[in-house]
Amino acid sequence: MLRGVDLRVTAPRVAVLSAVHAHPHSDTDSILRRVREALGTVSHQAVYDVLRALTEAGLMRRIQPMGSVARYETRVGDNHHHVVCRSCGAIADVDCAVGEAPCLTASDDNGFVLDEAEVIYWGVCPDCSTLHSRKEMPRDR
Repeated sequence: MLRGVDLRVTAPRVAVLSAVHAHPHSDTDSILRRVREALGTVSHQAVYDVLRALTEAGLMRRIQPMGSVARYETRVGDNHHHVVCRSCGAIADVDCAVGEAPCLTASDDNGFVLDEAEVIYWGVCPDCSTLHSRKEMPRDR
């Protein structure tokens, strides 16, 4: 993958790609922790540099839902969307709503040539919704 986008194959790049592929929607601290588990000593800056390079090369996608730190994923090029839990912050992929990219047709494109639509659905994940339901249930006396 790295050679295909004219990037040198280095241990930090392979470790970051592997960490994000295995754990989609990871934040930088989680990625750093996993890369350090794999390689030992790696600086924060090195991981930031690799994330930037991989994102710019199109091997990784950076998302940042409102109120959240940046997250990374290796699922790229298919214009999928995300659903975010308002309670715990869990993120899951949602396939494109209808048709081909950019999935949604803007009512006014203002002269732009659109090639992508980024949609974030918000709600409560099944785990949090179950927890929430349990808290609201009346207690037996």
